[in-house]
Amino acid sequence: MTENTFTPAPGRFAPTRFYDRVVALTRERLWRSLAALYVAPRPDDVIVDVGCGTGSLALLLARVEPRARLVGVDPDPEVLAVAGHKASGATVRWQPGMGDALPALLGPGSADTVVSSLVLHQCPIEVKQRLLASMWAVLRPGGKLVIADYGHQRTPLMRLAFLIVQLADGREDTRPNADGRLPALISEAGFRNVREAEVVATVSGSISVYVARKD
Repeated sequence: MTENTFTPAPGRFAPTRFYDRVVALTRERLWRSLAALYVAPRPDDVIVDVGCGTGSLALLLARVEPRARLVGVDPDPEVLAVAGHKASGATVRWQPGMGDALPALLGPGSADTVVSSLVLHQCPIEVKQRLLASMWAVLRPGGKLVIADYGHQRTPLMRLAFLIVQLADGREDTRPNADGRLPALISEAGFRNVREAEVVATVSGSISVYVARKD
């Protein structure tokens, strides 16, 4: 994965300035709140938001626990600029970089929690694998992974709704998510106790919250 091949946060068609408005249509407050619940940030935790986009989740976690140390990583300078403008005094370090290079960017075993939202569904299968391996490597032993992303589309209605996402982000990249392969990919990266903790139905398909641990 290179800086020339990543899919922009809004997908292939929507300008970056519309990203927050588009995501708001996906019951964002609910699934982001659920993700924050499972992150359960503590004082002095190092929490890395991979593919942080415009910073909504990182900033929510900073509000939940202001003493946690938040790092938002994203390769897109446009979305990091938006995140910086939204910060309003919150202490988040915005780090340009690719999600499959976390150990080089931040140091191996340096994070207590890695979180990611609406990133993996945009990536080819081999990039999903590299991202998950990078997340595993940057976590400390006992560290936590929390992913909020499009998951198994279990019903015909959700499959139909998910066609919106597939149009924007490509059928091939999004199919593993829709087919329910993310838990297996997370396990193959070395994580343990992988579970789909929550499922939220939205106008563009169901979004799942996955939780796992590094032994």
